[in-house]
Formats: sequence, C-alpha cells, structure tokens
Amino acid sequence: MSTAETSTSHDLRAYTTLRLGGPARRFVEASTAADLAATVGELDAAGEPVLLLGGGSNLVVADAGFDGTVVRIANTGWELPGAAASADGSAVSTVEAGQDWDDYVAATVAAGFGGLECLSGIPGSAGATPIQNVGAYGCEVSEVLHSVELYDRATGQIRTVPAADLGFAYRTSVLKGTDDGVVLSVRFALHADGLSAPIRYAELARTLDVEVGARVPAARAREAVLDLRRRKGMVLDAADHDTWSAGSFFTNPIVPESRIDDVLRAVADVVGADVAVPQYPADGGVKLSAAWLIERAGFGKGHTGPGGRVSLSTKHTLALTNRGDASTEDLLTLAREVAGGVRATFGVDLRPEPLLIACTL
Repeated sequence: MSTAETSTSHDLRAYTTLRLGGPARRFVEASTAADLAATVGELDAAGEPVLLLGGGSNLVVADAGFDGTVVRIANTGWELPGAAASADGSAVSTVEAGQDWDDYVAATVAAGFGGLECLSGIPGSAGATPIQNVGAYGCEVSEVLHSVELYDRATGQIRTVPAADLGFAYRTSVLKGTDDGVVLSVRFALHADGLSAPIRYAELARTLDVEVGARVPAARAREAVLDLRRRKGMVLDAADHDTWSAGSFFTNPIVPESRIDDVLRAVADVVGADVAVPQYPADGGVKLSAAWLIERAGFGKGHTGPGGRVSLSTKHTLALTNRGDASTEDLLTLAREVAGGVRATFGVDLRPEPLLIACTL
C-alpha cells in the first residue's frame, strides 16, 4: 500500500514553470520510488486518470485543470560513482526521478565528472530527461545515458531498461507520448576524467575560445553554458518574466528531403536568394532552425499575444512567456499565431515541445 501524501484540488500553476494551469481534482505526492510505483499501480487498478508531474518545466496545462489525480514525482537524491572507472573511462551515477536536474548536474561537475555539463541550467526533474531525450548546446541525454529503472504499468513490474532499448531520436524516445513506463531513477555513464563531452555547438566553442570538437574541463563548460542560457532567459528567475516559460516551445522542424527544395525556395522568396539558411543533416531529412524561421516570418523577440499577457521572450524567440497574469488559452493563442505564420510563409509545420495537458493547438 502506498504511503504517498494525498490532498484535493491543487492549483497546478504553482507547479509549472509557465505558472499556468487550473486545478487537479486530486493531488498525490510520492517521495520514494516505491511509493511512486505503488501509487500509480493503485490508481491504475481503480481506473483513475493519472497525470505524472515532475519539475513542471515541460507542461502546458489547460485552464480547466486536470480531471483526475496528479502524481507529483518527489523522490530525490543521487549516488556519485567512486574513483574507479570502467575500461572505457566511464563511471556510472544514479539519480532519483524527482531530483532537480541542474542540482544534480552541478554535483557531478563539482565531484570531477564530465558528460552532463552542456545540459546545465535546464529546468525540471532528472526523470524527465530520457523521456524527451533532452538536449542543448550540441549534447543529448542519449549520449551519456546508461539505463533507466521504470515501473511498467502493463505488468506491474519494476524493470531496468538499457539506453539502447529506448529508441532515442531528436527530442524523443519510446517513453515520450505514453505513460506506459513510469521512470523511477536514471543512470548515467559519466566521464571519469573530468573533461566535458566534445564541444560541438559553434556558439559554445566561440565562448570557450576552442575549436569545435575540443574537450575542456567540465566546470569551465558548465559556466559557459549557464552564461549563454542566462543571456537567453533560459535559467529560471522568479523576477524575470522571460523565464516564465516552458523553455523552447517549438522543436526544430525536420523537413523531408522530398520537400526541402520547395521550402528553401519559399524562404528565398522572403529573405532573398543570397541569405544562408541554417540547416543541418537529420534522420529523415534536413533540420531547420525554428527560431530563425519564426523571426523571418515576422515574429521578433518580445512579440506580444492577447492583451500583452503573453509574449515571445525578449531574449529568445523560441520561448513563449507568461508576463504575469496570463491564461493558458492566451499562451495557446500566441502559439497558434506563430505556428500559423511560419506555415503560411514557408510551408513548414512547427511542433510543440512541451506536453499539452487537456488542451490543443
């Protein structure tokens, strides 16, 4: 039997980084992995709708809230590896699913381990990172993930799933879009030499004054990443409404090879044939920059939505922000305007990165 704490009618805006969302009919907080698994199992057996809530950094919750039970994943803590490394130079660390992600990253770097430094400053919980294959500044979770421990809701069993079985791709995994597996803890294969992953992101390499592909002390890379994120309003700050967001609202679109020439012609018609379009090879096509397309479609930094209650960040066009007294519908209206503008201008569909709960674009 679960010993998780239960209450009723929690306002979910207090648990999301957007500070948006209506009430949950019932709210349960699970502070251990055992409680989390038992609670979800009991709710499933009762046929109760369940919403799993971690750090709330990747959720857009409807103004009407959630008509079911919200289970807050609140198991925290981590284990850092000892001094010995495996033959490949890695050392495995375990972190609980409800642990604040950046606090964990900071601890790994401070202890002399590399691998997670480019993912510094990302809000949310550790358990969410493998679900959407969190990535930033040229690194993705899939590159350092060892395995996840999860509760299988179909069988009621707890099992360990290696990284190779998680079907990782750009901002996704087999865990995304389904709650069939509830992540209880995550294991990472860190670099025991204390150096960063190879620096692949050109802006970060310039900031560090190194060549792309170089490795630097993990602590140095972490500070550079945090500085870049702060400049873009991507490090949480209660006093800065540019950080009242779900991070990047749209993923970078991957255009199929069969359509890329048509899209590039449409771009040239708007910005001119001599303008270089940021584009990168990707599985299934060519990846374009969502922020670049948004700006060229006429939506600059600070572009406002209904009543000025929401806007694109004044620092980063990919972040949709709550300016203090917005509703979820205000935010969705702005998202529809931006996505519709990019579609009409370039023929490219933008997909939301956060999960939309009881609401749609």
